[in-house]
This record gives sequence, C-alpha cells and structure tokens, in this order.
Amino acid sequence: MELKEKQRKILDEAVQLFKEKGYMGSSVRDLATQLNIKAASLYAHIRSKEEILEWICFGIAQDFFVELQEVLNTDINPKDKLNLFIDKHLSVVLKNPDVTHIYSNEWKHLEDRLPEFVELRKKYQQEVEQLISAIYEAENWELKSSVFTTRFILHTLNNSYFWFKKNTESTTEITDEIRNKILFGLLGNQKR
Repeated sequence: MELKEKQRKILDEAVQLFKEKGYMGSSVRDLATQLNIKAASLYAHIRSKEEILEWICFGIAQDFFVELQEVLNTDINPKDKLNLFIDKHLSVVLKNPDVTHIYSNEWKHLEDRLPEFVELRKKYQQEVEQLISAIYEAENWELKSSVFTTRFILHTLNNSYFWFKKNTESTTEITDEIRNKILFGLLGNQKR
C-alpha cells in the first residue's frame, strides 16, 4: 500500500486521534481540525474515515506477514526459529505501538473490508500455529493445544506495548524480557 505524502500526513494524525479518542469517538471533522484544514478538503485525499482504518489495519498486517515470511524462510534450529519469530513480531509491535493499539482494538469497526480482514487475521494465526507446532514437534516438546498456545503468544506479543512506556527502555531489553517470559511460560523447566 503506497500512500501519497498528504495521505501519510493524514494517516499519522489519524493514528494519534484514534489512539486518543478511539475510532468511533473520532470524526472526519476532528481530523480536519488536527490538520488545520476544512473537513471537505480531506475528501480530496481519502474516501472515508474507514479507509484510514483500512490503511492502519491492513498495513500493519502486511508488516507482520513480511516478518513471518522471513522467519519461515530461515533455515535455523527450531528453538532459534521461535526466538526469531518473537523478535520479528515484537519488532513490528514496538516500532508501531500506537498503530498496534488501533490494529488490536479497532479492527472490528471495519465495515466493507471486515470479512477480508478477519480472513487475513485467521491466515496469519494459522501460519504461526503451523510454525509453533513444527517447532514443538522438532524439539519433542509436549503441545496440548496449538491453537491456545498460538493465541497466547500472539496476544502477549500484540499487547506488549502496554507494559513499557516509550523510550524508557531499549527495544532490545524489552524484546529480551518478553521473549524470556514467553519461552519460560511455554517451556517450563525444559531447556531453552
């Protein structure tokens, strides 16, 4: 998804507005005020407020898929692959905490493209589930529920931005802490 310069500026302002007021609590008029232009002028650059939500949700979903594909294409041992997946997914989340917040909480307000987005989320979850299952199988670890384990990991990673204030710790420290908590929780006393 390639946005023009003005659309990028609109998107950046919308992210802040949606984060502050929520998608449903924000209006095109609010966005225009933030941009210091008339609401009617916005429609020269966007079709609707929903289009901006589409840019946010589908844009970060694409980022997640790109990073997942890199993990899947890497030929490393299973434990390192799990570590790499955690690092890659977290890198998207921590680079885009406000966008991730909107992606995680506001996607339900997509109207026209909601079925498409739901399928995209399912596809991502299924691909991560296959990755997790393959790692567990290769390491002979017991996996009682691949669905639960995958949802647990994704929920933890997607909501990690809540735990850390921006610029209080380095991304590396945050990633290491979350990775250690996830792996300890998943593997228990098994060697990591």
